[in-house]
Amino acid sequence: MQTTTLSFSNLHNHGELFANLFRARRQSFIVQKNWDLPEEEGMEFDQYDTPQSRWVAIHDLGRIMAGFRLTPTTARCGIYSYMIRDAQQGILGGTIPSGLLNELAPQDPQVWECTRVFVSHSIPQQYRRSVHGRMVEAMTSTARELGATRLIALTAGNWARWYGRCGLDAQAIGPMLTIDGGQFQCVSINLAAKLH
Repeated sequence: MQTTTLSFSNLHNHGELFANLFRARRQSFIVQKNWDLPEEEGMEFDQYDTPQSRWVAIHDLGRIMAGFRLTPTTARCGIYSYMIRDAQQGILGGTIPSGLLNELAPQDPQVWECTRVFVSHSIPQQYRRSVHGRMVEAMTSTARELGATRLIALTAGNWARWYGRCGLDAQAIGPMLTIDGGQFQCVSINLAAKLH
């Protein structure tokens, strides 16, 4: 199992990995979860897939096992900034409720947003814990390398049950929400303990 952090400046070094990550995102979010998201050529993407973001792929022999995207809370591209802030400001048209945070969304170079987190549906249950462990390790180390001391995420409502098991220091920063029939909540992940 390998971990690769992708950016627009290093895509050319990794062959099909970037495209395969977007194909795996399509499988996870459009096919499996039936979310209404943009897609093209078998790949899922959105307005936050810009050179400001980084994508982390957990892969083995060219097969994507898991992945996620990190975007700085200082990002700007046209009318968009980052997903949680744009939802709070009503820019996303209500697909995510604007009351998702207890306070104003941060715009801080040390705070990054983590989105499009997934584990491939093809990963057998007995291997999922090790894949989750690799994801947490990659998320914290990549975020720290990018200068983050904190991550924010809109995550599944059962986060408290498994974040602790994964060694994440997190707290709720918004109410529990029902989105597309599932329970979700915004959380803040403290990376200060992960400083090296």
